[in-house]
Amino acid sequence: MAQQALQSGRTQTRGRAFFGLLDANGWGWASLKAAFWFIVMIFVLGYIPDRAYYFTVNKTLDLGILAWSPVNFCPPENRTLPCPPPVGAVIPWDVAPTELSLPAARIDGAIAQIGTKILYIGGSDGKTATDTTFVATTSGVGNFDKWAVGPKLPQPRANAAVGFSVGKIFVVGGTRPNGKPSDTVYVLSPNSQTGELGEWQTAEDVKLDLTLPEPRSGASLVPAADGLYLIGGTADGKTPVKTVWKSTFDKTGALQPWQPQAELFQAATDATAAIQGDYLWVYGGTSADGPTKTVQRGEFQADNEDTRVDESTNLARFGVAGGPVDLPEPRTNASGFAASGALYLVGGSDASGPRSELYWTVPDANGNIPEWKHLTQSDLPAGGLSGAASLVLGPNVILVGGETASGPIAGAARANIAPQAPFFQVGLVGATVPALKIDGEIGQQLGYLNANTVGIINFVILIIIGWAFAHKEQVRAMRERLMARRRRRAR
Repeated sequence: MAQQALQSGRTQTRGRAFFGLLDANGWGWASLKAAFWFIVMIFVLGYIPDRAYYFTVNKTLDLGILAWSPVNFCPPENRTLPCPPPVGAVIPWDVAPTELSLPAARIDGAIAQIGTKILYIGGSDGKTATDTTFVATTSGVGNFDKWAVGPKLPQPRANAAVGFSVGKIFVVGGTRPNGKPSDTVYVLSPNSQTGELGEWQTAEDVKLDLTLPEPRSGASLVPAADGLYLIGGTADGKTPVKTVWKSTFDKTGALQPWQPQAELFQAATDATAAIQGDYLWVYGGTSADGPTKTVQRGEFQADNEDTRVDESTNLARFGVAGGPVDLPEPRTNASGFAASGALYLVGGSDASGPRSELYWTVPDANGNIPEWKHLTQSDLPAGGLSGAASLVLGPNVILVGGETASGPIAGAARANIAPQAPFFQVGLVGATVPALKIDGEIGQQLGYLNANTVGIINFVILIIIGWAFAHKEQVRAMRERLMARRRRRAR
């Protein structure tokens, strides 16, 4: 049989890659491989060493993008809070032991911290204003020791506005023993070198012209970067007012006489006021109609000259929005504070008496309040409490004194406002796992060492991979020798 002759030459079939979509010898496949190895190099030389550092110094480590997690485990310190805890949540309250109670029951006093000293200033014993100042020393992180008697105020004051600024404590206005509001300002100037508190003085004694334009009680004093704001209150002990005054620092740091600002949208006394973000917030208090749930937002002066109210103002306007912006319920004489981007309100009174609820909200960057949140686990443990003084002390907030349905108390309560994140989570595209958390300089140095070691190991691995791709025949021969050796051993 005759053989069929082959055609001259032969057709060479070009390989296809990536599921047959790309030419194995084309630019598309080459570009895809280059992008892949570029990402691999960033991952092994950047991301993994970075994770090695944070594994050393953090309590937990995020791997990948966690997104939503159906599996969450939180530390027992969070107690009964949901896991993970909502942003701004407060761990359940602990009532302080009796040895940390004030020497005497007090309501409508104020609390301030200067250095390691905590001062409970003035207040009422339930019948009349007092001139006492009780002093405690901070202990550890977020704790304090027993109270002792400190320097007395020049005159008794209750429901005064108190603030700390430029190394001094200011007591502004307040109720006199006869029940009438005062226009005085008292100043305490501790010695920063020795820590001695010294004695209370009037503003005139320290060469400050800070006498109020008219008496005020139940006002709120808010320190700002350039001065002090005095907000609302009452001039006659009954009728709330809309006034907002500011004392501005001069070039030497001395406070100047009070000047009027844009007035409140709604008159209020015994309200909570705080600067959070770019706004001054005033919420709750007593209006002309009684306890209110209104939240007022003060907008600071803009650069646009058209928005100016007059040449002396620093607040352009106050407004209210209603809806979810308002408190869930009316509250007056509550314990309020701002911390970590959130606004808090604890206790206070409504028409029925002292309440125990804690509400909080986290305004967004545009000054909008999406909602006020509430967890029953974070309510006060011993029934309602109004007129207590609040202070953020490290990761904790403490409430001192106040009035329950039975009358004024001397006790204190503490809650942690920094619940811990879950120590273990599993999401669809990532996970959170426990880490070492070595604190201080030692932890940082060990973290850098771990990151450097992991980076070097990964770099060596990349070099080995590159050599293997460049010497495929040698790698294939080595693999065949290893497999042959295994077969011999298997026999």
